Amino acid sequence: MMRAAKDVVWAAWSAVAKRTARAYVPGPAIEDALRVCHWLSDQALASTIGFWDGPESAPPDVAKQYLTSVDMIARENLDSYLSIKAPSIHYDWDLLAKVLDRSVETGIRVHFDSLGPETVDESFALIEKASARRSGLGCTLASRWVRSVDDAQWAVEMKLGVRVVKGQWADPAAPKLDARANYLAIIDRLAGRVPRVAVATHDVPLLRESLKRLRAANSFCEVELLFGLPVRPGIRVAREMGVPARLYVPYGEAYLPYTLSQARQRPLVFWWIVKDTLLARNLFVPRSYRREPR
Repeated sequence: MMRAAKDVVWAAWSAVAKRTARAYVPGPAIEDALRVCHWLSDQALASTIGFWDGPESAPPDVAKQYLTSVDMIARENLDSYLSIKAPSIHYDWDLLAKVLDRSVETGIRVHFDSLGPETVDESFALIEKASARRSGLGCTLASRWVRSVDDAQWAVEMKLGVRVVKGQWADPAAPKLDARANYLAIIDRLAGRVPRVAVATHDVPLLRESLKRLRAANSFCEVELLFGLPVRPGIRVAREMGVPARLYVPYGEAYLPYTLSQARQRPLVFWWIVKDTLLARNLFVPRSYRREPR
């Protein structure tokens, strides 16, 4: 009986979470993301644009969105770059090559997002091949994974820009890994050794300590925060420490920037869900700059 009751409650939370996910994208089209990016630019904040595809999205259609994003970033003269997901194009070299070539033509930087740990090897193999065609690429390292410290060394050798995140998915081999300690270990491995480091965390003490270490090593670094999550504290730290800040602005399919399994372990996630749902508003960008959930 108790388990059945828990299952009912969890199903209800899941339904609420699916609706709440709409708060984490400004809308389904590139124009929705661009509205937010222009507003951010007016606030002296840079941006990152990423297309979030759905389960039915075909790789050629995803690649077309990436091409459109590159063109629009260049046309709108934004301080922005494109973030892509290699699994979303099924690691297809021909599709990626078109995006890379367009990015070279327009001068727009390309970065590879992080997904689950099972995607890393194929994604990194594609990055290695892409680096021979286009310089200035970036990758994302997740501190929930043991391998990421060694992957940081690989990024150093590849001369990549790096975005450091905690990540959504735990390492199957080390589910209780201390993500904060590993985050700082990754930062230490990168400090002063890669072209740029984006500190992408809403954990303010961790953000501050990471920036402190990077600045001590004279690294170029910036704060990168996710649209839809609370960002004012992180922006405040960036400005206090004299480093740039940008927001990752996704468009397309709406989904939560954390897994529901994390919500079981982190009551704060439930609080975000409740607050976003009841208030029905984004936590930073004015409503007029984003499409309202329906």
